[in-house]
Amino acid sequence: MRQRWQNMPRQVRWIAIIALLVFLYLLPNRWFYINLWYFRTMESDMATVLFETSFFVLLAVGLNVVVGFAGLLDLGYFGFFAVGAYTVALLTSPESRFDIGWPWLLAVPAAVAVTMLSGVILGTPTLRLRGDYLAIVTLGFAEMIRLYAARNEGIANGQRGIPEIPHPVPDLKGSDGQSVFGVVDARPYYWLTLTIIIFVILGVRNLTRSRVGRAWVAIREDEDAAQIMGVPTFKYKLWAFAIGAAVGGLSGALFAGKQSFINSDSFQLTNSILVLAAVILGGAGNVYGAVIGAFITWYLPEWVRGIGGALGLEINVAEYRILIFGAVLIIMMIFRPQGILPSRRRAAEFADRRQEAAPTEASA
Repeated sequence: MRQRWQNMPRQVRWIAIIALLVFLYLLPNRWFYINLWYFRTMESDMATVLFETSFFVLLAVGLNVVVGFAGLLDLGYFGFFAVGAYTVALLTSPESRFDIGWPWLLAVPAAVAVTMLSGVILGTPTLRLRGDYLAIVTLGFAEMIRLYAARNEGIANGQRGIPEIPHPVPDLKGSDGQSVFGVVDARPYYWLTLTIIIFVILGVRNLTRSRVGRAWVAIREDEDAAQIMGVPTFKYKLWAFAIGAAVGGLSGALFAGKQSFINSDSFQLTNSILVLAAVILGGAGNVYGAVIGAFITWYLPEWVRGIGGALGLEINVAEYRILIFGAVLIIMMIFRPQGILPSRRRAAEFADRRQEAAPTEASA
């Protein structure tokens, strides 16, 4: 498929991309998705599911920078998501301890900067670790943020959380006089997040094609060899960690603006595992693979929730939606471990491994 896409004329590819973007922007409208039959969610609000899927996609794109490009195993990525969400809440909510009252649009860049700084602070002493050791440290970071938010009554308000977080551009009114970024309609939040995803993908693509991206690939393949060849490995790993953290903080800011309330229950460990599973499922090292993996990871269980009634089945399929999703993951890891849409280099690595394994099996 990749080869066919590359062989298409440039004009055809641009038309296909524009058609896909038009489809994605039209998707949350009921008059549009009602004609998708079994491909839409039956029991959950389609616009809400699409918004939740979109910020999950943004998380997967950010984690793909850390795991897919730089090869750093991060099990606590949702900790950066929590830092971004709490930063926005503390700067904007009248119920926060600081009571600063910043507008949401002004608080978002501050949240991204604070999250990036937290990535640098975490990465500076820990990025000299590798593999499982780094995974344990990042896992501890995410749990530390969650437990602090749950038990600290001074800043994070404990389990009571922080309410009254303002929505993005609350003064923007629609034709009916109601706020565009209200509580009921999730479509504006989805459109905003989708637009941000497009810009983030463009930025990440440019990075991967630059000297920074080539350094990340060298570090992922063999860090010792890259260092011997003169690549400042620690600096580029820290860049990957900081950029991934910034994208995670941005997604947390979007989530806080939509929910208008946050507490520690929104930042469970399972969410970090799901984001990592999305990156692996879609294809680590490929930004489009991360997007596809995140869409399947979040959208598939919500789609399964209502498919039983649509098909007239007597069993409640929704009870088995996590089981079905887990089975899909297992099948994918057995028959296509490189992911749905892996990078060319990663696909070549798995092909070489299969060729090496074939003579061994034949001799046995």
